[in-house]
Amino acid sequence: MLQGAIETPVFASRPKWRRRPGAKALAIGLFTLLALVALTTWLSSRTLIMNVGNEQQMLSRGIYADWAKGAVIVLIRHAERCDRSPNPCLGDPGGITVEGSQAAADVGQGIQRLGLEQAQVLSSPTVRTQQTAHFMFGDAVATQDWLNRCDRDFADTAFKHKTEGHNLVLVTHSGCIDYVERQLNVPGGERSSAYASALFISMGSQGKARILGQMNANQWRTLAAGAGQ
Repeated sequence: MLQGAIETPVFASRPKWRRRPGAKALAIGLFTLLALVALTTWLSSRTLIMNVGNEQQMLSRGIYADWAKGAVIVLIRHAERCDRSPNPCLGDPGGITVEGSQAAADVGQGIQRLGLEQAQVLSSPTVRTQQTAHFMFGDAVATQDWLNRCDRDFADTAFKHKTEGHNLVLVTHSGCIDYVERQLNVPGGERSSAYASALFISMGSQGKARILGQMNANQWRTLAAGAGQ
């Protein structure tokens, strides 16, 4: 070697890492499995609302049994609004339509058929909810302001008003019902309440709420006809 020349170090060549056969397929399979587990967990946490518009569904969902125990909360949306419908109005523009009053009467007959001996009935103080409650039950219904405050605290407030052994019927608004459904993990596409529809919730012995189902106003007549056969 020439004097003064720079000696270049020689490194031993490193063996190239080779992927074992099937490693890629194994990784894909593991990723797919984890994705399925995550999806299953997410789906199991969602609450879907069942329709309970006939006798068999009321029985299978346990509504009759829980009602007999005084373990049910029913959230009822007010009937058709006068200011958002071309149908004839009862009078007050802040109230409900004539058609809405007939729907409210059908719902009231259905609820009374279940029995009000162990039930407390409360209404939002707005004109449309008071009129709905009147056509449902005839007598004046007590009003409470919180039934018109559709906020994040609504569900907890409703659950706290439920006393053990007594069913609770609340005449309120779609926005308030939406907050209850949110708290009970109902997905966005499933959260809806038609005029005078009823959402049935069971309150367990430890105060845990569970949605039993929902019934639209026009289904009460069908239910009553089926029960009479």
